[in-house]
Amino acid sequence: MRFAHLRRADSSAASLAVVDGSDAILVSDLLPDPPATLQQLIEGGASTLEALSASLARGEAPRHPLGDWEFDSAVIAPPAVLAVGLNYAAHSSELGLKTDTAPTVFTLWPNSLTGHEQTTSWPLSLSEAVDYEAELGVLIGTPAKNVAEEDALSHVWGYTVVNDITARNIQFSEAQWSRCKSFDGFTPTGPFAVTADEVDDPQDLHIWAVVDGATVQDASTGQMVRSVAKLIAHLSQSLTLLPGTLISTGSPGGAGYSRDPQIFLRDRSTVTVGIDGLGELTTHCRVID
Repeated sequence: MRFAHLRRADSSAASLAVVDGSDAILVSDLLPDPPATLQQLIEGGASTLEALSASLARGEAPRHPLGDWEFDSAVIAPPAVLAVGLNYAAHSSELGLKTDTAPTVFTLWPNSLTGHEQTTSWPLSLSEAVDYEAELGVLIGTPAKNVAEEDALSHVWGYTVVNDITARNIQFSEAQWSRCKSFDGFTPTGPFAVTADEVDDPQDLHIWAVVDGATVQDASTGQMVRSVAKLIAHLSQSLTLLPGTLISTGSPGGAGYSRDPQIFLRDRSTVTVGIDGLGELTTHCRVID
């Protein structure tokens, strides 16, 4: 199944919905005591998904055209957003950074989360070097602590698309990477959160990015230095990965910073990042003078 947080254009309140083709079915129309967010759905475990599936099969809930709604972030208020840097050799090389023996891990702040087709803005005074990064997002489903690599994927609830937007000038002027990647709206996710059963192999997915109509990233998740399973196993050695935790697994080569000439996101730029089977995530950009 695939889920989205949807809201009417005239409302700030998001509703959790199942997405079936071009239709949305509100979870509140499917269950008597429905989870209000994806986080609550994940915390409800397999029994909640089974109840949803059974209700969907009855076909009694009303359907709404997906085009009548706006998207909020695919994840809202997760317990943590963990991001992995330098997880594709081509991206490490183009940034002039070394892929270390252990993953480079940092956190993304919750204010950075936003949804598909939303507008992200930033002050020109803070950065004229804002970059895109297409990434596979992994959602933890059950608590993971000291997990072996061969068991790691059993803890995955599902996957989503992430654009890890980055202010490069700040990234290379500070010792940590959280601030440069956590401006308001710098972590679009979605449009959907897709359950793990719909992804046969997270290391066999086409991933790409398009900026203002030009393809700038085109790769496979099989090019990761460390697989999804390796990342989960590594992270779980030092902390318990709680249900709903989002792990952004790194970006392939093709970042705007490394191009000649460089390609940065400008006022009124549009960037779309996509992953086969998970969807395409579009962000509109505005730069404030």
